[in-house]
Amino acid sequence: MIDTHLHVWARARSPYHWLDDAPEPLRADHSLEQGLSAVSAHGFDRAVLVQADETLEETTYLLELAASDPRVVGAVCYLPLEAPMIVAEHLPRLVADPWFVGVRNLTHDRPNPGWILGEDQRRSLDRLEAAGVPLDYIAVSPEHLRNLCSLARRHPGLTIVLDHLGKPPVGRPEYDRWVDQLAETASLPNVIAKISGIYPAAAAERVASITDEQMAAILTTALASFGSDRLMLGSDWPMGTVAGGTDAALSVLLAAVDALAPDQADALRQRTATRVYGLKA
Repeated sequence: MIDTHLHVWARARSPYHWLDDAPEPLRADHSLEQGLSAVSAHGFDRAVLVQADETLEETTYLLELAASDPRVVGAVCYLPLEAPMIVAEHLPRLVADPWFVGVRNLTHDRPNPGWILGEDQRRSLDRLEAAGVPLDYIAVSPEHLRNLCSLARRHPGLTIVLDHLGKPPVGRPEYDRWVDQLAETASLPNVIAKISGIYPAAAAERVASITDEQMAAILTTALASFGSDRLMLGSDWPMGTVAGGTDAALSVLLAAVDALAPDQADALRQRTATRVYGLKA
């Protein structure tokens, strides 16, 4: 089973400035061995590392880690999409690296939710599209999801992986709107989604995981919108350690997946990720 969304960080390798305001448990370094150990307890035997800082130094670090451990099957890395000349310079080298499987920027941390639609970003994404490199995209608001639809229409040959199902606002009035927007997003055939990083939306509830019933409803919605062959699983480790704990979050998620038909479950566990990221079987 492939964990398609595992983070690691070492502040000696990249600054990770966002950690300065993060909950205390996240501020320490989080190693590859710690992450793989945490998720292997739930049956994940392979993992894709995912960008967590906007530096080329972190890109180098993730690719080094991927090359160092056979349990890592790929890395979604950073390139500065707002700097198309830098993308043009570095992309050929990255495409030649067997562990490089995609690009991600911290779009949810940008003051402008429409940042991804800028002209420089468009030029960079044209290059990703031409090279067949997927884009992981973080959406935490309705504006982000609207912009994802615009992005997918603008770049029909670009595979876009929606991280964390666009952060369903569990337990909030906006939940129905998220359901409708997810269906609109899924109507665009070049969009894939990760079922990962799903926690209670309200800050006061982040000490607990979502319930089995809430997860089952989210999974049903995701399957109705995308179908199993456009969905994949991720742990979002170590972010879940401050949202009820990794064990609780993964237990709820995998119990819902285990209830699916075998072919659907296999798609979520490994088949979609293998196809979308071009992973070695």
